[in-house]
Amino acid sequence: MIILENQKTKVTKDPEIVKSWVLIDAKDQILGRLASKAAHRLRGKHRVDFSENQDIGDFVVIINAKHIRTTGRKMEDKMYRHHSRHPGGLKEFNLKTILEKHPTLAVEKAVKRMIPSGPLGRKIMGNLKIYAGAEHPHKPQKPTQI
Repeated sequence: MIILENQKTKVTKDPEIVKSWVLIDAKDQILGRLASKAAHRLRGKHRVDFSENQDIGDFVVIINAKHIRTTGRKMEDKMYRHHSRHPGGLKEFNLKTILEKHPTLAVEKAVKRMIPSGPLGRKIMGNLKIYAGAEHPHKPQKPTQI
């Protein structure tokens, strides 16, 4: 076995990280596929210098979140549950109801469940911006559309 002295692992330091802005239009896209694309970009797995313990991903802006699609009967069958931890405190809503009341919540939950939990995951989720309509306030950052 030959060991070369000059093979060292490159670690990107925080000041060297350059983040870009990415725009994803969710109109007529499948919810899960959209969420996996966004999570991949947020995490930074598309980069050559990816590191699991750093927030190295891009800022992701998702527009038209209320126009997402699903396959099959998920609009009626997919349930979102929340419990208040009191007896009888279970609240259940299907995807159709969630999209009517809070259109960004379904996309946010789908992406959040694809990001690791813990302090790094919460920091990464801060780089995600979701809007129900086509307008967003991030035009000065000049996001590139995917």
